[in-house]
This record gives sequence, structure tokens and C-alpha cells, in this order.
Amino acid sequence: MSEIRLPFAEPPAPGAATEVAPGLFWMRLALPFRLDHVNIYLLEDGPGWTVVDTGLGDAATEALWRALLDGRLRGRPVRRVIATHFHPDHAGMAGWLCERTGAELFMSQTDYLTSLVIQLQPDMLRSEPYVSFYRDHGLSAEVTAELLSGGHRYLRMMTGLPRTFRRLVAGETLEIGGRRWAVMTAGGHAPEQVMLHCPEDRLLLAADQIMVRISPNISVQAMDPQGDPLGIYIRSLEALKAGIAAETLVLPGHHQPFIGLHRRADELLAHHVARCDAILAACRERALTAAELIPVVFGRVIEDPHQVGFAFSEALAHINHLERAGALVQRAGRYDVG
Repeated sequence: MSEIRLPFAEPPAPGAATEVAPGLFWMRLALPFRLDHVNIYLLEDGPGWTVVDTGLGDAATEALWRALLDGRLRGRPVRRVIATHFHPDHAGMAGWLCERTGAELFMSQTDYLTSLVIQLQPDMLRSEPYVSFYRDHGLSAEVTAELLSGGHRYLRMMTGLPRTFRRLVAGETLEIGGRRWAVMTAGGHAPEQVMLHCPEDRLLLAADQIMVRISPNISVQAMDPQGDPLGIYIRSLEALKAGIAAETLVLPGHHQPFIGLHRRADELLAHHVARCDAILAACRERALTAAELIPVVFGRVIEDPHQVGFAFSEALAHINHLERAGALVQRAGRYDVG
């Protein structure tokens, strides 16, 4: 199997853009988190632009977009904003940008509605049964309170969404700037994350579904506590291997564009197998709660509330996947081998 290749040695400088294919530009926006950036893509689209992802809904990102609209994008209207999924680092500025430019929002229905639920019921995650979701899996009252008050602040870093949108549906085709992009959707990281594939030019706008340096966060959500997002994600990786040419240039939501999708998919599959094996090994020694399994999965203690929420939900994704397979059994909130 061929090695993974990075066609672009360095990411674009702040405020700059790298042309990764004719009429397709890669930019980076800063994030105030451990993962300190998000990639966005600008596509020449006839007389205007199509924007793929928008960055976080905060003052710093708004200032950057103002500079872009008055600079690089000046004189050619933003016609379309595509939000690949509902996470605020990707869709956070969508409301502001669509209102400012008059652009239409394109998004999957599931992620659009998920974002609306969070925005319309901002205190939902601090109420029952969501509090018990964390407490019943071994998080203390103090950690739960800190997580629900501060750890989920990220989900509300949005400028809102337009009241109407254009639904992106898997299997349909979107024409942008003379290219025909096949719409693909996949779950695991987000309920219905959108990817765009141009097989003729071997380009894949992959969002967070597959990245060269990190695995996307695969999380069980409190509103679907028995869900199997890891199983969904594993199936999506197999589908990408089956449907995308190996030499395709993958344009991800974070880190660098790369060639070598099949090898990277295999690495990610092996990564999640290793995490499942670590859980099984720990639970053979003694029964453990999901909270006690966080350092087993991640190899370290995690204290930052923003990271604890992601880590807990990802540990539970592996646990739920193993439980569905009959490899783990839950007894009184603890997990033992089946």
C-alpha cells in the first residue's frame, strides 16, 4: 500500500490562501482550543464564491471574515455557504455570513436540525435526563457540574443559522465552478456530516470524517445514550475505501491535505481496534465505569472540562460498540467482559 503524501509542505499563513486545485483555495482560521485551527475552503463559482465551512462564531473569526469580504472576496459575491456539519468550529459563523452576504446555506437536514435544537434550548444539556447520563457513568457531581456549565460552552459558540436552508442529500450532485461534486454523507463524528467528491479531478472535501494526523472525535450523545457512533464511523471508513480512488487529494477539516485515503482509513480502523482492546484488557482485571475507562482509552488523565466532555463521550462510544457486540456487559453502571 502506498505511503501517505502531503502535497503542501506548509499550511497557509493567517489570512492567506493556498490554491490546492484550479479555483479551489485552502485557508485556516484560528480556534481557541487545543486543536487550534480549522480549515475552510473557497471555491470559485462563476461570478461569485462558494464557501465550505465558516469557523467559530466568535469576535476574532468575525473580524477575519470582515477582512476577507473587504479583501480577497471583494467584488465577487459569496453565493453559497456549505456547512459540512453542525459543530461550531465549522458552522459557527454561518448565520452571520449568510445574513451579511445574502448567501444560501447548504447543509444536511440532520445537522441543521441538531444545531437548531441546541440553539433554541440552550439549557437543555444542563437538565435531566442529561445530568444523569454523566453521573450514572461514574463522573462525580463536581465534574458533571463543571462539564455542563463550561465544557459545553463550545456548542453555543454560534451566530445562529438562517431560518431556511438548502438540504444536501447523499447521492445528489452539486455543480460548483464547472465541477460536479457528488454529495456524500457519513455519521460517527456528526449525525449526517457532508463530504463532496469530484471523481473526475480526484478531489474529496472530507470535513472531519478522515484527517491525516488525528482521529475525529466519535461521541455518544446524551440524547442517544445507547447509540453506536463508532460502528457507524467504522462503516463509513469502509465505504470511503470502496468508493474513493486511492490517489484522491483529501481536503480535510483540520491539519493538512493529503493523498493516501485508503492507508489512512486502515490506520484509523486499527486505532479504534486498539482502543477497544485496551478497554477489554482493563475490564478483564475488574469492572470499571465509563469515567474510569477514560484514561485507559486516552492513556492519560484529562482535566480540562472542554476535553473531558469529548473524552467521556468517545470512551462511551467504544464501550457501546463492544456492548453491542456482546464483548462487554454492564452491571450496575460498571462494565465487565461478557
